[in-house]
Amino acid sequence: MTSKDRTGRRPVAANEASLEPVQQFDDAGTLEIVVPFTSTEITAQVVERAAALSAGLNVILKLVTVYVAPYPAELRCPASMERHLSALLMELAERTSLPSSVQIVVSRDRGEGLRQTLRPGSTVLLGSRKRFWRTREEKLARDLSTEGHHVSLIHFD
Repeated sequence: MTSKDRTGRRPVAANEASLEPVQQFDDAGTLEIVVPFTSTEITAQVVERAAALSAGLNVILKLVTVYVAPYPAELRCPASMERHLSALLMELAERTSLPSSVQIVVSRDRGEGLRQTLRPGSTVLLGSRKRFWRTREEKLARDLSTEGHHVSLIHFD
């Protein structure tokens, strides 16, 4: 009988660990860290933490925001909103020394829009405020983790 963690996967001992390359690396050995936009303050703190955690590593930071289009409207982002979101994300990307990219996704659902941008086994870094109740970022982190992504949730005061 083997024990399993919450995701249903059996913990792997160090001597059983596979040395297969992880899928979130490209041919050059670059790790892509996806940072979903939650709020300006929290996302800025996550970007700073990502830079500190990845010091000395070959990392590309991918900032993603999801514009949720209301149901009766067309599935597109208004030009003014797109300019605002891209300027906001570019400002956050300029705060770090890591190479970064910015992506705006239009979707009917925030979680589904984020899933469209993720590769299998992506590394995701999420930030959230400490609360007594479960936040939407914590729910998103749980859902992405059960789907096989590598998610780290950072709580800020």
